[in-house]
Amino acid sequence: MADRLTKAARSALMAKVRGRGNATTEEALRRIFRVEGHVGWRRQATLRGRRRDGEAWRVRPDFVFRARRLVVFVDGCFWHGCPRHGTRPRDNRAFWARKFRLNRARDRRNTRDLRAAGWRVLRLWEHELRPPAQAALRRKLRRVLAVR
Repeated sequence: MADRLTKAARSALMAKVRGRGNATTEEALRRIFRVEGHVGWRRQATLRGRRRDGEAWRVRPDFVFRARRLVVFVDGCFWHGCPRHGTRPRDNRAFWARKFRLNRARDRRNTRDLRAAGWRVLRLWEHELRPPAQAALRRKLRRVLAVR
């Protein structure tokens, strides 16, 4: 089906769409934290710092355990290019390839900045929250959260 809008009009319309995060995956992890008795976390707290070159950075992890200096990100399989479950749209391939490449570069930069500031970083894939993989995820969380 042909688009009724011009390319510029479609771009302007889509630019107005604001994401709401990955609420379903974050909610699933929140439930696991509660069932497992993991406490002391906050959702989407903003962390700030400065790189060695003096440039400021700001990151909003999905979960922050301040007392443990641990941040947790839940990376969506589509948006972050999961090697097992990530899919690639057929249309506008160059745009999507660049989008996924930049997302992964941002993830690496954020992880590097947080670690340099003394934070431990745990990145989880969206598919780890699904029931078949939850037992392994729960073991991983117990191991990571046991470290002080």
